[in-house]
Amino acid sequence: MKKQLLVISLLAMPCVMFGQKSLVKEAGKLAKSSNFTEAVATINKALTSDETKASAYAWDTAGDIQKAINEKENEKAYIRKPYDTTALYNSLLQMYNYYLQCDKFEQIPNKKGKVKFKYRKKNADVLAIERNNLINGGVNFQNDTKKAFEFFAMYIDIASAPMMKDKNLSVTDTISTEIAYYAAMMASRNKDLDNVIKYAKYAAIDKKNGATAFQFMCEAYKAKKDTASWVLNLKEGIKNYPTQNSYFFANLVDYYTNTGKLAEAMDFADNMLAKDPNNAFNVYVKAFLFMNMKDFDNAIKFYQKALELNPEYAEAYINLGWIYCQKALNYSNENATSDINDPKFAADKKIVQGFYKEALPYYEKVKTLKPDNKELWLNALYTIYYNLNMGDNLKEIEALMN
Repeated sequence: MKKQLLVISLLAMPCVMFGQKSLVKEAGKLAKSSNFTEAVATINKALTSDETKASAYAWDTAGDIQKAINEKENEKAYIRKPYDTTALYNSLLQMYNYYLQCDKFEQIPNKKGKVKFKYRKKNADVLAIERNNLINGGVNFQNDTKKAFEFFAMYIDIASAPMMKDKNLSVTDTISTEIAYYAAMMASRNKDLDNVIKYAKYAAIDKKNGATAFQFMCEAYKAKKDTASWVLNLKEGIKNYPTQNSYFFANLVDYYTNTGKLAEAMDFADNMLAKDPNNAFNVYVKAFLFMNMKDFDNAIKFYQKALELNPEYAEAYINLGWIYCQKALNYSNENATSDINDPKFAADKKIVQGFYKEALPYYEKVKTLKPDNKELWLNALYTIYYNLNMGDNLKEIEALMN
């Protein structure tokens, strides 16, 4: 009796396999007759069946069905008929996913140890042609950041897929770094930290968005509590984007200050200067660190050197002006008398005014360089004009403040 049952089960196995292959074939026929709902339902049964879920034929058919759906919606759009935008782009992304799965299973050697590609060329040709539409899909779903990410990420990933090696997409593509930036941005909004790092690294060389992408990556390392990688990449950010983004410099200085590692910060600044001593930004970094250490005299020396190298360096003017205003405030609070009857009062006032006179040209230069950024100079000039009794100038500033 047991032998009979065994024979029956063995005979049934080819029938099950044959039945699943028939299911795949039926799904293809349904798609050709534009019965897409039934086609998708039918092929999904095959994709989840133990007999055909590893079948390249099944996954190729699934991709063909999505391709047919995409073509149908495109046709409607072309002849100006109402079309389903969601179906248009979802079918595009699904087609990519299914053809990639098809190729994955085609790479598995057969019983003879050989690999034969029946579908690779056909599918690679389609994916290469349709690749730019992935960008449109990402833009279409921009309010659904998880979905948008899938489109932008697929645009990048498909270039290095084994099935696309003959297409040389990475060589001919001129916008991949920009699309990688969008992928990193969407991943950042999704708090998908690993993918932020993955795509931001690729986007880092983009001329327009590289600095922001690198910032996304640093923030991801910080969120992962990987302080070592965060600090390392902050340093790289300063070197790679010295003028494009203040995030790297500000956060590195904050890190060194908050952890009491100012000596280490100075070592970093000195290394930058040693490599490029005539780089105004490198000199500025040294000055900024001295300023944070309250070593104002050395800070002034290095800020002035930075201005010799770059006479239009607005941040250096701002900080020089701030230092002299701070010197005036410190002297008033710590050394000057507030008693007008004290013989020392006049001398103290003269010293304080001397500091404000030193600050004046720096803030006026900032006003010239950044006339629209009033927050950089307006309040400071008001304080200086007030303390120097510059009535006409004070009225002008008050008018701007009002």
